[in-house]
Amino acid sequence: MENNKKHLYIFLSFAFGISWLTALVIYLTGGLVNSPVLVPGTAITLALILLASVYMWGPALANIITRLITKEGRHELWLKPNLKAGWKYWLLGWFSPGVFTILGAVLFFLIFPNTFDSSLNTLQTQLAAAGVPEGSFNPWQYVAIQTATALLIAPLLNFIATFGEEFGWRAYLLPKLQSLGDRKALILSGVIWGVWHWPVIAMGHNYGLDYPGFPWLGLIAMVWFCISVGIFIGWLALKSESVWPAVIAHGALNGIAAISLFFVKPPISMILGPTPAGIIGVLPFTLASMLILLKSKN
Repeated sequence: MENNKKHLYIFLSFAFGISWLTALVIYLTGGLVNSPVLVPGTAITLALILLASVYMWGPALANIITRLITKEGRHELWLKPNLKAGWKYWLLGWFSPGVFTILGAVLFFLIFPNTFDSSLNTLQTQLAAAGVPEGSFNPWQYVAIQTATALLIAPLLNFIATFGEEFGWRAYLLPKLQSLGDRKALILSGVIWGVWHWPVIAMGHNYGLDYPGFPWLGLIAMVWFCISVGIFIGWLALKSESVWPAVIAHGALNGIAAISLFFVKPPISMILGPTPAGIIGVLPFTLASMLILLKSKN
């Protein structure tokens, strides 16, 4: 037990240290909003590169470094796919995030119908800015294609980026916390995951910079989001004894999370929704995670 705590402290020190130092560099070079553009004429900024290549990979690097320091080696890496026994968790990871995201958006628009734009004006403006001639592309057809792509292909397209987080949080932290019982392990890992996001949330990630209660409400909302989603993703990993269903689920979520923004009338505060990062948008994940906790044995 004492060794377990020591290993956890080492892991968390590196996971937070690597990522938060990267966030400091981003902050000192303009933050997320004013980060230097590295490729003229594109949205490729220094912040984007650092987030994708270092910040998001902090937990995975921490897993590797901790194993080297503690001499754990390759014990319980959770890298085996376990498809034969865990195929249903792969399927749940692939499709459930899309279903939950769409349900959360529908719930948000039912509660706030005045924010729904059936004409898709925001999308049409974006298409026009991208050089698409007006009337040459049906915006609803575009939404259908984007939704289908997100549901079917996004989990594979995003797995490299999401592996950086999942190999740390779900393949190292979560198993180490299991000595507390599955319920506490799932909840605590979600809290830690949420707090880990705080520097980028304070710089405007997910919620922007001008919502009521900035930045504290955003920090709290992110922890709630990570608990709600993290319990579900962590459960997939625990049941399959593999990190890959969690990687797939995280990739699926990232691929479809912004789809509801096509329907929004700006301006709108993102704290409540319609994306799953919002308190209302994440409710389907929250309900699923509550059921998981109720059915957990400990």
